[in-house]
Amino acid sequence: MALSSKSNLKMRKFNTYLLFDGTCKPGMEFYHSVFGGELELTTVGDSPMAAAFPPELHSRVVHARLSSGDIDIPASDWLAPHETPLRGNMSCMYINGFTPEETKSVFEKLSKGGTVTDPFSQQPFGWYGRLIDAYGVIWMFHA
Repeated sequence: MALSSKSNLKMRKFNTYLLFDGTCKPGMEFYHSVFGGELELTTVGDSPMAAAFPPELHSRVVHARLSSGDIDIPASDWLAPHETPLRGNMSCMYINGFTPEETKSVFEKLSKGGTVTDPFSQQPFGWYGRLIDAYGVIWMFHA
């Protein structure tokens, strides 16, 4: 079977997103020491989402990004209390840079046969959603 490489979907950003179990800050600082570049870190407590989380999670990183030339590594600490972090589910596919409408369309297509863990909705940091597709791959969306 031949597969076409043509697509009507224009990817603006498509990354692997790293998830840490409370070690995002030292992990990203280590990668920063290896790759250089600019490291941005925001903790839960320093974000507009602080009130939505218990105080014991306020020191966790809600979002980090290391940018250096062609390197772009987004990451955060595990913040899903209803799921257990295990090797193998500590990274996911991350899509951002679309309009909210484009992102919602891709979200809905990938959710068919899968499990929506965080419905695509407006959050203090923009539009966000998360799902596990029919093949067990975790996807996060941000617009």
